[in-house]
Amino acid sequence: MTAGPEELSGQHGGGEIQDGSDGASDPFAGGGKWTRRGEWLEAMPGRVITAAADKQAAIDAWLLGVAGMPAKLHARLRRENGIQWRGDRLRLALFPHREAGIEPVWQEAAAEVLFEDDFCLVVHKPAGLAVHPDGSSTEVTLDHLVAAHYAASGGGIPVRHIHRLDKDTTGPVLYAKNEYAQLVLDEDMREKKVSRLYAAIVEGIVPPELTVIDAPIGRDRHHAARRRVSPGGQEAVTRIVGREALPGGTVVKLQLETGRTHQIRVHLSHTGHPLFGDDLYGGSAWHTAGIPSGHSLKEKQPLRSEPGQVKSAITAWFEEQEKAGLTPGLQVQGKQTPAPPSKPGVKAKQESSDRQALHGEKLIFAHPWTRSKIEVSDPWPEDLRRLREQIGGVDQE
Repeated sequence: MTAGPEELSGQHGGGEIQDGSDGASDPFAGGGKWTRRGEWLEAMPGRVITAAADKQAAIDAWLLGVAGMPAKLHARLRRENGIQWRGDRLRLALFPHREAGIEPVWQEAAAEVLFEDDFCLVVHKPAGLAVHPDGSSTEVTLDHLVAAHYAASGGGIPVRHIHRLDKDTTGPVLYAKNEYAQLVLDEDMREKKVSRLYAAIVEGIVPPELTVIDAPIGRDRHHAARRRVSPGGQEAVTRIVGREALPGGTVVKLQLETGRTHQIRVHLSHTGHPLFGDDLYGGSAWHTAGIPSGHSLKEKQPLRSEPGQVKSAITAWFEEQEKAGLTPGLQVQGKQTPAPPSKPGVKAKQESSDRQALHGEKLIFAHPWTRSKIEVSDPWPEDLRRLREQIGGVDQE
């Protein structure tokens, strides 16, 4: 059910909003409908406050016990007169003007909004774009594009991502647009109340009995950028919730119970099924020309050696062609070259020719104020649709 403007002021995009909390363990019912008046949110809690003898005590109890306002923020708003009662309306200073914290960058490939209201923003992250600067590069990041998106609508909003995706992974990224949302969503992340569904295209046939990968992940002391399954690593759990076996590989749907660096990539490589394009963890490169159609590929079992070293039917076919002196195809090239950024010294990086075949399909979280469940879907990008067709499937709808 999509909420009306009186429920979610300024909400737009493809997010689906459903009544009720996202988790049965969530003790808060949420603040319900609201209206934004500049820097103020107005809500109408009803008789729980209007009929109370001590309205201030009733307001505090409602904010902390029903709406779920973080105690830290509640204390500050009380000190700063940011909680007011006007007639039958509760006014909260939740939308003060704040600096973005990062320079906006305008370019042709602007931030693609999937969902937005006064509390949250969900945008699609394309391949080849980091979520935030790491201090070692001047490349454009998703945070720069989000800052430009905020600036275009008047500014005054801090750029605060709630989670991240690997640079070459596509999918939705959640941003908090005010302190209230940031505190609530950060806590929801810690309590694993934010659900992320991924789709990956991997080498070999993933067996039906493989449904949970529970293996700790730590750093690889032999390679600074890699992670590995290690007994001394951090707990890491990945659930396989769907699969489609194809002649040249498997499409798997995955949910994360933890959020370790490279978790999906490390876990699938460890089981002998690296992602296509993931050269860091043993995956084969992508190709777009000269590949036989899926139904003409021979049914071959993966050629296994050590975990992470698997040859799919596609890879084996290419090796046979190369031995015969043939050159069957080219690697996938990036779809677009971003326009030059407006900020001097910040470079827009071109999309790489190969990337891991991993995409965030859906993001599910409880709205920070209403606690209603929000589901945001992100359609497959064209390169993954093309790869899926080439290893023997049909196009994604």
